[in-house]
Amino acid sequence: MKILTTPNDSNTITGFMLLGFPCSREGQILQFVLFSVVYLLTLIGNGSIICGVHWDRRLHTPMYFLLSNFSFLEIWYVTSTVPNMLVNFLSETKIISFSGCFLQFYFFFSLGSTECFFLAVMAFDRSLAICWPLHYPTIMTGLLCKNLVVNCWVFGFLWFLIPIIIISQMSFCGSRIIDHFLCDRGPLLALTCKRSPVMELVFSTLNFLPLVILFFFIMGSYALVLSNVLKFPSAAGRRKAFSTCGSHLAVVSLFYGSVLVMYGTPTSEHEDRMQKIVTLF
Repeated sequence: MKILTTPNDSNTITGFMLLGFPCSREGQILQFVLFSVVYLLTLIGNGSIICGVHWDRRLHTPMYFLLSNFSFLEIWYVTSTVPNMLVNFLSETKIISFSGCFLQFYFFFSLGSTECFFLAVMAFDRSLAICWPLHYPTIMTGLLCKNLVVNCWVFGFLWFLIPIIIISQMSFCGSRIIDHFLCDRGPLLALTCKRSPVMELVFSTLNFLPLVILFFFIMGSYALVLSNVLKFPSAAGRRKAFSTCGSHLAVVSLFYGSVLVMYGTPTSEHEDRMQKIVTLF
């Protein structure tokens, strides 16, 4: 990676500057306390799910095995960005090193891709359980479930590996200020000395494939679930099926809704502030 400076640049800066959410010193401290509490609750909540599934043998089923792995993923997903954001709240310089920036970039996108795969696998599991309950135990075996989990992690972390290696070798010049609280694709590409349409096309394509294809797979799975649930003779059976899938659908809606706002709409100076809020959400 080549960093080219201009006369206006500070030679003392040895990385990128993440602006985060600019405000007064008191406001920064308030944000630190607020996001620290939310981060701690996130760790406790997901950690409790993992421990509960591990300790209760009645929960040693594919659905809860996937859920515990999803909770483990969520812990690392927020950890890839939030601790550095908390440090920046109290920092005067708000500097992140070049290697730290690209590591955060890689893990943020890789864990996001892994989440896409996990949501699709969880939808597949629910559609099997509800639409083909008699065949479910023979299809969704422990071995298949473990293989699906491993593939989610492997494909998620391989998906953006080559593009991130390429962008880390590009030349950066001019301002090193990133108007965000994390090293995201758009702000980093905007700081390159020469815009690369090919690189932007590669990132757009890699964003498109797991998001859109897996989203349609999830929607197709739940369309099958809905058509079968409506055929249940008892209201209690329908409520049980909907309660099983409702929380997962809520996560899908929040995740894909946020991502589409972040990467599926054109950006402007005003929308940059909105994207920071959506990314945080």
